[in-house]
Amino acid sequence: MLLEKGKNLPQFLDWVESLSGEVTARRFFPAREPQFAPWPELDGRLKDYFVASGMKGLFTHQEETFRLARAGKNVVVVTPTASGKTLCYTLPVLESIARDEASRALFLFPTKALSQDQLASLYETVTGCGIDVKTFTYDGDTPPAARSKIRAAGQVVITNPDMLHTAILPHHTKWIKLFENLRTVVIDELHSYRGIFGSHMANVLRRLKRICAFYGSDPTFICTSATIANPQELAEGLLGEPVEIVARSGAPLGERQVLLYNPPVVNRQLGIRRSSLLETSRIAGEALANGISTIVFTRSRINVELLLTYLRRELARRGIAPDRIAGYRGGYLPNERRAIERGLRSGELLGVVSTNALELGVDIGSLELAVLHGYPGSIASARQQMGRAGRRQGLSAAVLVASSLPLDQYLAYQPDTFFGGSPERARISPDNLYILVNHVKCGAFELPFCEGEPFGKRETEEILTYLEQQEVLHRAGGRYHWQADSFPAERLSLRSATSENYVILDVTETGRPVVIGEVDRPSAPMLIHPEAIYFHGGKSYQVMELDSEGMRCYVKEVDVDYYTDADLAVRLEVIDEFESDPDWGWGEVLLAARPTVYKKIRLNTHENVGYGHIHLGEEQMHTTACRLCLPEGLIPAWKEDEKSTALTGLAHLLRITAPLYLMCDRGDIQVHSLVKDPHFGRPTIYVVDNFPGGVGLAEGAWQARETLLDSAREALRACPCDDGCPACVGVLARGLGAKTATGQLIDALKAQR
Repeated sequence: MLLEKGKNLPQFLDWVESLSGEVTARRFFPAREPQFAPWPELDGRLKDYFVASGMKGLFTHQEETFRLARAGKNVVVVTPTASGKTLCYTLPVLESIARDEASRALFLFPTKALSQDQLASLYETVTGCGIDVKTFTYDGDTPPAARSKIRAAGQVVITNPDMLHTAILPHHTKWIKLFENLRTVVIDELHSYRGIFGSHMANVLRRLKRICAFYGSDPTFICTSATIANPQELAEGLLGEPVEIVARSGAPLGERQVLLYNPPVVNRQLGIRRSSLLETSRIAGEALANGISTIVFTRSRINVELLLTYLRRELARRGIAPDRIAGYRGGYLPNERRAIERGLRSGELLGVVSTNALELGVDIGSLELAVLHGYPGSIASARQQMGRAGRRQGLSAAVLVASSLPLDQYLAYQPDTFFGGSPERARISPDNLYILVNHVKCGAFELPFCEGEPFGKRETEEILTYLEQQEVLHRAGGRYHWQADSFPAERLSLRSATSENYVILDVTETGRPVVIGEVDRPSAPMLIHPEAIYFHGGKSYQVMELDSEGMRCYVKEVDVDYYTDADLAVRLEVIDEFESDPDWGWGEVLLAARPTVYKKIRLNTHENVGYGHIHLGEEQMHTTACRLCLPEGLIPAWKEDEKSTALTGLAHLLRITAPLYLMCDRGDIQVHSLVKDPHFGRPTIYVVDNFPGGVGLAEGAWQARETLLDSAREALRACPCDDGCPACVGVLARGLGAKTATGQLIDALKAQR
């Protein structure tokens, strides 16, 4: 198919609609003209530079952010991709340094790639305006020889949360210039700090503010975020301070079209569709072959390599140089990533296949089309990825290719959920005891705690006394001093609730095992049980041995086309209920789980191709859970098997839809159904926060309980199957009138409310 030049993108989208799959939604978003604000009072060099570069003025959201930041207000900016959020924080920082060269700023980005991109952008600005601003990145790639210079002279230090946690805060005495004069802290991509990571981040910021106060500084925080339901609430939870929100963008937008595409069904009874990977390759290949500059997103490293291989073959078949498309993911060397970014900006590259590494604000120029292989896990991420195509002028488009996974299917048939106001609320729990105790340790290492000194909003006396009893701290003169030999920050990962991690050791080659990764203890039974398939760096490994005492997992590289999914035998004990009504409640539970069997699931089709038994002991975790108890006699005519089938079907639907409203990954919650719960004596479903101590997900499920029931009903009704399939009621409830019984259960529950 050759498309008419100059009209190729609209014709291409018509071609997608003509495929044998189903376009469940095609939405048009009109262009929008820019809205400017008058220039604020600026250093003359800055204003002259921006005017000379063609700027007519600041966009309204940039001017509003500048005004609030200058007044010392904390700000969170929530505007679309490519709306100029970078200038929202760089302009106040540069103005502050232009007025006072002693002024310092700290920029926090979630990835090193983003840090490097922002460094290049900021360097271009300061060079152009002629203000001498010493700007450096400080991360794991920074040469040791350069670190002392950065600590002494850096006016803008660009780093990431992990380096702040392990390399800056514990060594604050080497950063006196920074902390004495810190005026601004920038936190980019705020929405990524949720769940465990966000709960840790809130405590890292508590430690940062504690050190700033010690040196006499009180910085202003400027945050940026993708569109979520509660950006202001999240920012205030992370900072522990009031935050102003800037949400109305003044930036121009080009015309945009977005398609949700569902591959054709190949097995109606099993709910299996044609491979979303192959459909993505087909759609992206057609676009690239017709000269449409394209970015393709996929969730895993291995899929990046598979799609790249398929697309290069397609380009070669059509007489186009295969090297006009590149891959981009973790594991590439920094110089490789920079070369790919330059190639996209210059047009030398026609396209790129990426994980979410390019979802964030790395400058890759202007692309016409974004193709998403499957739902990326959150609506915020999906919108960020779609926003990488199209900048401020001209038509752009995005196509989301749904997989057979239940959440993908739910969104495919509920497009209003996807296109409407974001339902996702990012949640954190900074006072989770497992997390808090570890950061109190880190804080005590950095500065002694005084008796009665709060840490965030929580009193620390009980924690400090406990750590004194453990001989970690020593109390003298009303202060608690660090006395242990260990370095607490080094042992604490910001991505897990506890510091107990299994070390993954590759024994493929003879000789000494090689460390290739870590898995936190709560996740280990499901992910690295003996004979499990473990993925790392685009390679698949089989677990050969799990040493529970030594916290080691030995793996060997294998070539397989499946992954493993373990089933758990679960025991739940209700310890305390915090809030409840006659049917719903949430509180503290003990979750005891023992993996029993595992399934082998084919990578592309998700078919079950085998199983095996697991022989491991029981693991226990104190956490929080939201429960739904079915009222006695809810549907009097039901038989026991109908009740069990409906209960299982509803549990599966909640497992599908809850992540949309809790803004979490599927693995962040567990959903269990009990035909007769020992505590309540009734059929009960639990939505369990899958982290020790909980991170707010159970409370979120309690708050959204009516919405969760509504979304479960809509997901069931929208599924095109006849009487239940893995996409709606799940594998265990499929058949036996499952769809009808589950629908009756939801309707009866809604009627009782």
